[in-house]
Amino acid sequence: MKKPSILLLLFLFSVASFGQSKEPETIYLHKDISTHFISPEPIQYVDISTDDVAGDIPVTTILRVKPKNGKPALGVVTIVGERFMVQYRLNYAHTAGEAQTEVRIDPTQVDEFINPAVAMSTGDMQRFALAAVQQKPKVMHVSNREQKVEIRLNNIYTVGNYFFLDVSMKNSTNIAYDIDQIRFLIEDKKVVKATNFQQLEVEPVFTLYDTDNFKRKYRNVFVFRKFTFPDEKVFHMEVAEEQVSGRTISLKMNYRDVLNADTL
Repeated sequence: MKKPSILLLLFLFSVASFGQSKEPETIYLHKDISTHFISPEPIQYVDISTDDVAGDIPVTTILRVKPKNGKPALGVVTIVGERFMVQYRLNYAHTAGEAQTEVRIDPTQVDEFINPAVAMSTGDMQRFALAAVQQKPKVMHVSNREQKVEIRLNNIYTVGNYFFLDVSMKNSTNIAYDIDQIRFLIEDKKVVKATNFQQLEVEPVFTLYDTDNFKRKYRNVFVFRKFTFPDEKVFHMEVAEEQVSGRTISLKMNYRDVLNADTL
Protein backbone atom coordinates (compact mmCIF):
# COMPACT_ATOMS: atom_id res chain seq x y z
CA MET A 1 0.00 0.00 0.00
CA LYS A 2 3.01 2.27 0.35
CA LYS A 3 3.59 2.83 -3.38
CA PRO A 4 -0.05 3.79 -4.21
CA SER A 5 -0.04 6.24 -1.26
CA ILE A 6 3.05 7.96 -2.61
CA LEU A 7 1.50 8.17 -6.08
CA LEU A 8 -1.71 9.65 -4.61
CA LEU A 9 0.24 12.29 -2.70
CA LEU A 10 2.21 13.21 -5.83
CA PHE A 11 -1.05 13.50 -7.79
CA LEU A 12 -2.70 15.73 -5.19
CA PHE A 13 0.42 17.90 -5.00
CA SER A 14 0.48 18.35 -8.78
CA VAL A 15 -3.22 19.29 -8.86
CA ALA A 16 -2.74 21.80 -6.06
CA SER A 17 0.30 23.32 -7.77
CA PHE A 18 -1.54 23.54 -11.11
CA GLY A 19 -4.50 25.25 -9.49
CA GLN A 20 -2.41 27.97 -7.86
CA SER A 21 -2.79 31.28 -9.70
CA LYS A 22 0.31 33.37 -10.36
CA GLU A 23 0.94 36.44 -8.27
CA PRO A 24 -0.55 39.57 -9.91
CA GLU A 25 1.92 42.08 -11.30
CA THR A 26 2.26 45.23 -9.19
CA ILE A 27 1.47 48.56 -10.82
CA TYR A 28 2.42 51.85 -9.17
CA LEU A 29 0.00 54.79 -9.24
CA HIS A 30 0.13 58.42 -8.11
CA LYS A 31 -2.68 60.89 -7.46
CA ASP A 32 -1.12 63.53 -9.75
CA ILE A 33 -1.05 61.33 -12.84
CA SER A 34 -3.38 58.90 -14.66
CA THR A 35 -2.37 55.33 -15.45
CA HIS A 36 -3.71 53.78 -18.65
CA PHE A 37 -4.18 50.04 -19.14
CA ILE A 38 -4.16 49.36 -22.89
CA SER A 39 -5.99 46.20 -23.95
CA PRO A 40 -5.44 44.28 -27.22
CA GLU A 41 -9.23 43.84 -27.52
CA PRO A 42 -12.35 45.65 -26.25
CA ILE A 43 -12.70 45.63 -22.47
CA GLN A 44 -15.91 43.91 -21.34
CA TYR A 45 -15.70 44.25 -17.55
CA VAL A 46 -13.58 45.96 -14.89
CA ASP A 47 -13.57 45.57 -11.11
CA ILE A 48 -11.53 47.77 -8.76
CA SER A 49 -11.51 46.20 -5.31
CA THR A 50 -11.36 49.50 -3.41
CA ASP A 51 -12.98 52.93 -3.45
CA ASP A 52 -9.53 54.50 -3.12
CA VAL A 53 -9.03 54.31 -6.89
CA ALA A 54 -11.23 55.94 -9.53
CA GLY A 55 -11.43 54.52 -13.04
CA ASP A 56 -13.21 54.85 -16.35
CA ILE A 57 -13.06 53.49 -19.93
CA PRO A 58 -12.64 56.52 -22.28
CA VAL A 59 -12.40 54.19 -25.31
CA THR A 60 -13.23 50.50 -25.53
CA THR A 61 -9.60 49.34 -25.31
CA ILE A 62 -8.31 51.65 -22.57
CA LEU A 63 -8.92 51.63 -18.81
CA ARG A 64 -7.85 54.86 -17.08
CA VAL A 65 -7.28 54.85 -13.29
CA LYS A 66 -6.09 57.36 -10.69
CA PRO A 67 -5.79 56.99 -6.89
CA LYS A 68 -7.81 59.29 -4.66
CA ASN A 69 -5.28 59.25 -1.82
CA GLY A 70 -1.78 58.14 -0.90
CA LYS A 71 -2.51 54.80 0.77
CA PRO A 72 0.41 52.40 0.19
CA ALA A 73 -1.78 49.47 -0.88
CA LEU A 74 -4.61 50.36 -3.24
CA GLY A 75 -6.16 46.95 -3.83
CA VAL A 76 -6.50 44.90 -7.01
CA VAL A 77 -7.94 45.71 -10.43
CA THR A 78 -9.49 42.94 -12.55
CA ILE A 79 -9.77 43.48 -16.31
CA VAL A 80 -11.81 41.13 -18.52
CA GLY A 81 -11.63 41.25 -22.31
CA GLU A 82 -13.35 39.18 -24.95
CA ARG A 83 -10.95 36.27 -24.51
CA PHE A 84 -8.78 37.03 -21.47
CA MET A 85 -8.86 37.96 -17.78
CA VAL A 86 -5.98 39.59 -15.89
CA GLN A 87 -5.45 41.08 -12.43
CA TYR A 88 -2.98 43.72 -11.24
CA ARG A 89 -2.05 44.70 -7.70
CA LEU A 90 -2.13 48.48 -7.23
CA ASN A 91 0.39 50.26 -4.98
CA TYR A 92 1.05 53.92 -4.40
CA ALA A 93 4.24 55.46 -5.82
CA HIS A 94 6.31 57.82 -3.65
CA THR A 95 6.55 60.37 -6.47
CA ALA A 96 4.71 61.01 -9.72
CA GLY A 97 7.86 60.13 -11.63
CA GLU A 98 7.82 56.60 -10.21
CA ALA A 99 4.23 55.96 -11.29
CA GLN A 100 3.48 53.97 -14.44
CA THR A 101 1.52 55.99 -16.96
CA GLU A 102 1.01 53.17 -19.48
CA VAL A 103 0.49 49.43 -18.99
CA ARG A 104 0.11 47.34 -22.14
CA ILE A 105 -1.71 44.05 -21.56
CA ASP A 106 0.20 41.22 -23.24
CA PRO A 107 -2.36 38.67 -24.54
CA THR A 108 0.25 35.89 -24.34
CA GLN A 109 0.81 36.48 -20.63
CA VAL A 110 -2.78 36.51 -19.36
CA ASP A 111 -5.34 33.85 -18.50
CA GLU A 112 -7.72 32.76 -21.25
CA PHE A 113 -11.37 33.46 -20.58
CA ILE A 114 -14.39 32.24 -22.54
CA ASN A 115 -16.95 35.02 -22.36
CA PRO A 116 -20.42 33.57 -23.11
CA ALA A 117 -21.63 37.01 -24.19
CA VAL A 118 -19.02 37.20 -26.98
CA ALA A 119 -19.67 34.70 -29.77
CA MET A 120 -16.71 35.93 -31.84
CA SER A 121 -13.84 38.09 -30.65
CA THR A 122 -12.79 41.29 -32.41
CA GLY A 123 -9.49 39.63 -33.32
CA ASP A 124 -11.31 36.74 -35.01
CA MET A 125 -13.58 39.18 -36.88
CA GLN A 126 -10.53 41.04 -38.13
CA ARG A 127 -8.86 37.84 -39.35
CA PHE A 128 -11.99 36.70 -41.20
CA ALA A 129 -12.53 40.18 -42.68
CA LEU A 130 -8.93 40.30 -43.94
CA ALA A 131 -9.46 36.90 -45.53
CA ALA A 132 -12.67 38.17 -47.16
CA VAL A 133 -11.09 41.31 -48.63
CA GLN A 134 -8.42 39.19 -50.31
CA GLN A 135 -11.00 37.19 -52.28
CA LYS A 136 -12.00 38.03 -55.84
CA PRO A 137 -15.50 39.52 -56.29
CA LYS A 138 -18.12 36.85 -56.96
CA VAL A 139 -21.36 38.88 -56.85
CA MET A 140 -21.73 40.68 -60.17
CA HIS A 141 -25.37 41.80 -60.24
CA VAL A 142 -25.61 44.09 -57.16
CA SER A 143 -24.27 47.56 -57.94
CA ASN A 144 -25.26 51.18 -58.45
CA ARG A 145 -23.76 54.24 -60.11
CA GLU A 146 -24.57 57.88 -59.36
CA GLN A 147 -22.68 61.09 -60.17
CA LYS A 148 -19.71 59.11 -61.55
CA VAL A 149 -19.36 57.13 -58.32
CA GLU A 150 -19.97 53.37 -58.41
CA ILE A 151 -20.74 51.14 -55.44
CA ARG A 152 -20.65 47.36 -55.71
CA LEU A 153 -21.27 44.32 -53.56
CA ASN A 154 -18.29 41.99 -53.98
CA ASN A 155 -19.19 39.11 -51.67
CA ILE A 156 -21.34 38.10 -48.71
CA TYR A 157 -19.90 35.52 -46.33
CA THR A 158 -21.34 33.78 -43.30
CA VAL A 159 -19.20 32.66 -40.36
CA GLY A 160 -21.02 31.25 -37.35
CA ASN A 161 -23.70 33.75 -36.37
CA TYR A 162 -22.24 36.60 -38.42
CA PHE A 163 -22.45 38.04 -41.94
CA PHE A 164 -19.37 39.58 -43.58
CA LEU A 165 -20.32 42.14 -46.21
CA ASP A 166 -17.53 42.99 -48.71
CA VAL A 167 -18.26 46.28 -50.54
CA SER A 168 -16.19 48.45 -52.87
CA MET A 169 -16.57 51.91 -54.39
CA LYS A 170 -14.96 53.55 -57.40
CA ASN A 171 -14.74 57.29 -57.92
CA SER A 172 -14.43 58.36 -61.55
CA THR A 173 -14.16 62.07 -60.77
CA ASN A 174 -11.12 64.13 -59.79
CA ILE A 175 -12.82 65.15 -56.54
CA ALA A 176 -11.94 63.01 -53.52
CA TYR A 177 -14.91 61.42 -51.77
CA ASP A 178 -15.11 62.39 -48.08
CA ILE A 179 -17.38 59.96 -46.24
CA ASP A 180 -19.68 61.55 -43.69
CA GLN A 181 -21.65 58.46 -42.67
CA ILE A 182 -22.50 54.94 -43.75
CA ARG A 183 -25.91 53.56 -42.80
CA PHE A 184 -27.45 50.12 -43.17
CA LEU A 185 -31.23 49.78 -43.23
CA ILE A 186 -33.84 47.09 -43.65
CA GLU A 187 -36.69 48.82 -45.43
CA ASP A 188 -39.73 48.26 -47.66
CA LYS A 189 -38.91 47.34 -51.24
CA LYS A 190 -41.82 49.37 -52.62
CA VAL A 191 -43.11 52.65 -51.24
CA VAL A 192 -46.91 52.76 -51.47
CA LYS A 193 -47.51 55.60 -49.03
CA ALA A 194 -44.86 57.65 -47.26
CA THR A 195 -46.74 57.31 -43.98
CA ASN A 196 -46.54 53.51 -44.15
CA PHE A 197 -42.87 53.34 -45.14
CA GLN A 198 -40.86 51.42 -42.54
CA GLN A 199 -37.13 51.40 -41.88
CA LEU A 200 -35.02 49.50 -39.36
CA GLU A 201 -31.40 50.59 -38.97
CA VAL A 202 -28.84 47.82 -38.48
CA GLU A 203 -25.46 48.61 -36.95
CA PRO A 204 -22.34 46.63 -37.92
CA VAL A 205 -20.54 45.08 -34.95
CA PHE A 206 -17.17 45.46 -36.69
CA THR A 207 -15.70 47.39 -39.61
CA LEU A 208 -12.36 46.32 -41.07
CA TYR A 209 -11.01 49.73 -42.13
CA ASP A 210 -11.71 53.09 -40.49
CA THR A 211 -11.52 54.98 -43.79
CA ASP A 212 -13.29 58.32 -44.11
CA ASN A 213 -12.10 59.44 -47.55
CA PHE A 214 -10.69 58.05 -50.79
CA LYS A 215 -9.48 59.41 -54.11
CA ARG A 216 -10.24 56.60 -56.56
CA LYS A 217 -11.00 53.25 -54.91
CA TYR A 218 -12.50 52.11 -51.64
CA ARG A 219 -13.05 48.61 -50.27
CA ASN A 220 -14.22 47.58 -46.84
CA VAL A 221 -15.78 44.67 -44.94
CA PHE A 222 -18.67 45.19 -42.53
CA VAL A 223 -19.65 42.52 -40.02
CA PHE A 224 -23.23 42.02 -38.78
CA ARG A 225 -24.89 39.61 -36.44
CA LYS A 226 -26.95 37.20 -38.52
CA PHE A 227 -30.38 38.58 -39.40
CA THR A 228 -33.33 37.80 -41.64
CA PHE A 229 -35.97 39.89 -43.40
CA PRO A 230 -38.99 39.13 -45.63
CA ASP A 231 -38.94 39.20 -49.44
CA GLU A 232 -40.89 42.45 -49.57
CA LYS A 233 -37.98 44.28 -47.91
CA VAL A 234 -34.40 45.05 -48.95
CA PHE A 235 -31.11 45.52 -47.15
CA HIS A 236 -30.07 49.07 -48.00
CA MET A 237 -26.55 50.51 -47.64
CA GLU A 238 -26.34 54.29 -47.89
CA VAL A 239 -23.06 56.23 -48.13
CA ALA A 240 -23.29 59.99 -47.66
CA GLU A 241 -20.52 62.47 -48.38
CA GLU A 242 -19.67 65.47 -46.22
CA GLN A 243 -21.17 68.80 -47.19
CA VAL A 244 -20.87 70.95 -49.29
CA SER A 245 -20.64 68.45 -52.15
CA GLY A 246 -22.92 66.01 -50.38
CA ARG A 247 -22.88 63.18 -52.90
CA THR A 248 -24.94 60.22 -51.74
CA ILE A 249 -24.94 56.71 -53.17
CA SER A 250 -26.86 53.63 -52.13
CA LEU A 251 -26.77 49.88 -52.63
CA LYS A 252 -29.80 47.62 -52.23
CA MET A 253 -29.62 43.87 -51.63
CA ASN A 254 -32.51 41.43 -51.82
CA TYR A 255 -32.88 38.62 -49.33
CA ARG A 256 -31.89 36.05 -51.96
CA ASP A 257 -28.47 37.76 -52.11
CA VAL A 258 -28.10 37.20 -48.37
CA LEU A 259 -29.26 33.60 -48.69
CA ASN A 260 -26.51 33.00 -51.24
CA ALA A 261 -23.82 33.98 -48.72
CA ASP A 262 -20.67 31.92 -49.07
CA THR A 263 -18.49 30.52 -46.28
CA LEU A 264 -14.93 31.57 -45.56
